[in-house]
Amino acid sequence: MASQRSVEMRTNVLHRHDEVAASLRARFERTGTHVVNMVSSPGTGKTTLLTQMLTTMVERRLGVAALVGDCATDNDARRIAESGAPVRQIVTEGLCHLEVSMIEQHLDGWDLAGIEFLFIENVGNLVCPSSFDLGETTRMVLLSVTEGEDKPLKYPQMFHSSELAVITKTDLAAPCEFDRAAALANIDAVHPGLAVFETSKRDSASIDRLVDYIVAERRRSCEPLPTS
Repeated sequence: MASQRSVEMRTNVLHRHDEVAASLRARFERTGTHVVNMVSSPGTGKTTLLTQMLTTMVERRLGVAALVGDCATDNDARRIAESGAPVRQIVTEGLCHLEVSMIEQHLDGWDLAGIEFLFIENVGNLVCPSSFDLGETTRMVLLSVTEGEDKPLKYPQMFHSSELAVITKTDLAAPCEFDRAAALANIDAVHPGLAVFETSKRDSASIDRLVDYIVAERRRSCEPLPTS
């Protein structure tokens, strides 16, 4: 009986979470805010990539902002703020993922109508965040060449639930003996047709290509539906 009550409680909590996520997604759609939920294991270069992307978008005079999740510190938020974009830290106090209530709370005071792109840097984890919808438009999963090619096979739910994959630190591929073909094949095996970009912090063109893609995705999502 106790076990049944526990399952019922968890089901109710997840149902409530999904309701809030749907409400938040509708809010983002009304304001034209394209939301990217960045997920990865620790050490993939997520913070560095986000800082470079935001810097590029600020230079292009796009309306951008970021919410940054961390278990205990505000180190990442301070680094990302160097981009010139508005940044807010979410400290989860040990929780291994962000929840939609945290996102909703930390939006207070922001005019979403002026934010074309909102990036959410999730807590470094490829398990827990896969089950929690944050109302995002795009879930972007990162895979570093330093992690090996089999991450998509080890964490299929995360890669399957993502709309975009980014292979980071490609400048280290050779010394890490990274098998690019195997990595791409593993991603495709888990999520056929998933869009994949390859980036390096030393290659600004790779960052530009990724930004161009996200900007184009927002443009497509904001296009009016054809009339009959």
